[in-house]
Amino acid sequence: MNLLSTERHDYILGQLEKKKKILVASLAAELGVTPETIRRDLDILEKEKKLQRVHGGAVRFHQTKDEPHFSKKMSVRTAEKMAIGRKAAEFIKDGDTIMMDVGTTTVHLADAISDVQGVTIVTNSLAAAEILNHRLENKEFDGKVIVLGGVTIPEQKSIVGSLTCKMLDSFRFDKVFLSCGGMTITDVSDFDFEECIVSASMVERANQVFLLSDASKIDHQSFYKICPLTTVDYVICNQEMPASWKEKDLDTMLQWITARGGEQHEG
Repeated sequence: MNLLSTERHDYILGQLEKKKKILVASLAAELGVTPETIRRDLDILEKEKKLQRVHGGAVRFHQTKDEPHFSKKMSVRTAEKMAIGRKAAEFIKDGDTIMMDVGTTTVHLADAISDVQGVTIVTNSLAAAEILNHRLENKEFDGKVIVLGGVTIPEQKSIVGSLTCKMLDSFRFDKVFLSCGGMTITDVSDFDFEECIVSASMVERANQVFLLSDASKIDHQSFYKICPLTTVDYVICNQEMPASWKEKDLDTMLQWITARGGEQHEG
């Protein structure tokens, strides 16, 4: 097959539409050219953002979106997040050891914790730690707050890195409260790779996993996976579980708690 470069590119993209991954060796054999020619073609198509190079071939291009600044996220869907945070706080009991990750919804959880004794809270969220410290000082609950060490991400008010994960190795927890950038019927995901590694490590060390998510995250896939949705024990959201998810029996695999403003109920 003697094709012009534009024709090869069309063929390559056509094969990529049919498959999750295309291989240099296979394309070279199919098109009757050298592997070096295919590699050059793939490099050109990657620069044009039509595919993404991986070892041995290429996959479809994934457009990653920059994560909004923390202060901007805090100003979005505030009422819904507050309701979710209040409902989540009801699950914290005397003597619990809990983890909270870095999302804005978990910050609203931090602001809702009250009237519990002997609680230990571990977090990599600078924003949540500041609120929790203020509430401890005002004796709105009793316990202690442990802030994980590591590298700060100032625009997200988070702490991440290998030191963060190493510190987590020392702990086991009753409950973890997660935020997310998206959740589908299969996965929980978020924007930042380093933050996702920490959140995944938290999930592995908790007896119960609570996912705090407003409805805008439903059926949205962020770039980095935290964990399978089936790892989650409770989802707390401002809308009921989608009917299409119930059809897949997700309601038998996890408990979905609906929180709408002052009215909260199981759904």
